[in-house]
Amino acid sequence: MKVGFIGCGNMATAIIKGIVESKALSCDDIFVFDVDSEKTKICSEQFGVKISSDEKELILSVDAVVLAIKPIGFQTLLPNIGKTLKEKNPLIISIAAGKTLDFIASFLLYDASIVRVMPNINAKVGQAMSAYCDNGSITNEQENLINAMFSSVGRVMKLDEQYFPLFGVVAGSAPAFAYMFIDSLARAAVKNGMNKQVALEIAAQTVYGSAKLIMDGDEHPWELIDQVCSPGGTTIEGITSLQSDGFESAICRAVDCAVDKDKKI
Repeated sequence: MKVGFIGCGNMATAIIKGIVESKALSCDDIFVFDVDSEKTKICSEQFGVKISSDEKELILSVDAVVLAIKPIGFQTLLPNIGKTLKEKNPLIISIAAGKTLDFIASFLLYDASIVRVMPNINAKVGQAMSAYCDNGSITNEQENLINAMFSSVGRVMKLDEQYFPLFGVVAGSAPAFAYMFIDSLARAAVKNGMNKQVALEIAAQTVYGSAKLIMDGDEHPWELIDQVCSPGGTTIEGITSLQSDGFESAICRAVDCAVDKDKKI
């Protein structure tokens, strides 16, 4: 299948990189267009993908169209390309935050096959957590395409759309929480006399390895915590300090605040 990307921003570029490097699709089967022609040119030079002169030419060249523009642009873009979409009837894939399947469908003049996908920033290193939902009109081949595309930049799961706002916080916002934890851990090491770059490397690898142990194993996080905590040792001292300072409740409050903000946007 041929896939076209309308928009060549950071997320689209990360996805294209993953698709090409994993050989989920050939670069000859990927088409790109961006109103910023420099972005299109750079993407083509880096990954060997084909450039389309405009959105309509791109749509007519592909079997699936990825809408990779900022959410605010949908109300202008969709009416402009609606007739061409109806003519070609490609799979429509949106990676825009906050734009529901019904919102996208409301701008179209026909019953389109629509998929909404939410990747996260870690797609830049092929370790994203992505979720997708669809409007019930996609084929098995189209669903296989979605899984192939987004598994090329990490893990992907099908998720009911009602959970997308929460997913957007746990997978979309939480990387920033994790970065903050890593930086705080490194700064604490600096306070105790360690070089910052050395401390960052140690902290980042420790978090990465800890996450991998949970993903690849079948032990609950608290089981692993118990394995690290020796009686009367340093780790249990740190754990009880985190608990007394409200570490767990602070994370819960951060998620609640982000979810509440999402409802107001």
